[in-house]
Amino acid sequence: MGYLDASRDGESRFSNITSINLLHLGKKPYRKSLGKLVEASSHKLLATYEKSVLSNGVRVVSEEISHVRSASIGVWIDTGSRDEVSSNNGISHFVEHMVFKGTKKRNTREIAQSLESVGGYLNAFTSKEHTCYYARILDEYTELAVDVLSDLVLNPSFPEKELEKEKGVVIEELKNAEDDPDDIIHDYFEKALYGAHPLGFPVIGTENNLRKFTRSDLSQHRLQQYEPSKIVIAAAGNLNHRQLVDMVERYFPLKPQKANVHSPRRKPSAREGFTQTVEKPIQQAHICLGTIALSIQDKQRYPLMVLNTLLGDGMSSRLFQNIREKYGFAYSVYSFANLLSDTGSFGVYVGTDAQHVDQCTDLIWKELDKLASKPVSIGELNRTKAQLKGSMMLSLESITNRMLRLGSSELYFRELHSLDTVISQINKVTQ
Repeated sequence: MGYLDASRDGESRFSNITSINLLHLGKKPYRKSLGKLVEASSHKLLATYEKSVLSNGVRVVSEEISHVRSASIGVWIDTGSRDEVSSNNGISHFVEHMVFKGTKKRNTREIAQSLESVGGYLNAFTSKEHTCYYARILDEYTELAVDVLSDLVLNPSFPEKELEKEKGVVIEELKNAEDDPDDIIHDYFEKALYGAHPLGFPVIGTENNLRKFTRSDLSQHRLQQYEPSKIVIAAAGNLNHRQLVDMVERYFPLKPQKANVHSPRRKPSAREGFTQTVEKPIQQAHICLGTIALSIQDKQRYPLMVLNTLLGDGMSSRLFQNIREKYGFAYSVYSFANLLSDTGSFGVYVGTDAQHVDQCTDLIWKELDKLASKPVSIGELNRTKAQLKGSMMLSLESITNRMLRLGSSELYFRELHSLDTVISQINKVTQ
């Protein structure tokens, strides 16, 4: 399926750049940005942040926003696809699917109706490092949401009759991803970037692995990974922290973890740059070009966030103005910065006609060279920082985004960085 060219261009300016070209691909006009950090709210959305640690190790973090009538609650587990091995890659995501297929208290239909019957919403996601089960409900149904979420996380029955059906569902999800070139190219890119390291695994796993998973595999994985010290309950909205803690104590009666039996996560090493091309019989060419970057705890993450915004986030970014507006070579072009606990990736994506691949690649290199060699003007720097700060504030008018920020911040930093702190760090970024 295409070829891998491990030789480096002698004129390449960044030796550890990995370039992925997906030729003759594409139909979707855009890809949702997953690497964008969700930060604190505007000053009009007053919130009270509190944190408690239960005796069993479960952490509870909340933001009380008294003037709304809803709440968003998430159960976060500090485990994802990077905590797998090649033989069970995809099991974290498959467990996330299967908990909705039955618990000791509810069958599949009862789970689906549990919150929807009162106007609520129930969902989950798995990422490289985290798994999250979350609900959005009217504030009067907060305890019901905690009940349902705890039931999913603590009491899944993994019924055999649902197991084979759900394998088919996830395999169709995998095939759908393969048919979505502007999405799947990022999986190809990460596999090329991280190599055999677990961060190079696709979150969804492989069809071969999915077909082999047993009920025992799922139960064992959940028992090993869903430990109290790895669980964070994050909530935002019209709720009381003390009452929330009381609910969590009742619905999450877990025993304290006796000892840490998990090996520390292994950090990936940098690789030499190369180009890989995958050919598929579709209309457009898709290109990812990037490299290993910073971790989310690196102090240089704020300059990187500003640089990413300036380079390729939004219509006013350099890449958009150049490749799309000036030359008309692409509908979708952007840069991305995906920051993880101990590493990260930074790069550029563009979808274009096959005959414009070389021109687009050259234009991307020119923009990277320009950033490396010429200072950004004060005017452009200030506009970019204002754009970044504004998008952060606006995003936190969403109660669910606030919950997502609470959970991820606790897992990455064990604290919540205030809006003032984040804004201050962005303001400090210089040419």
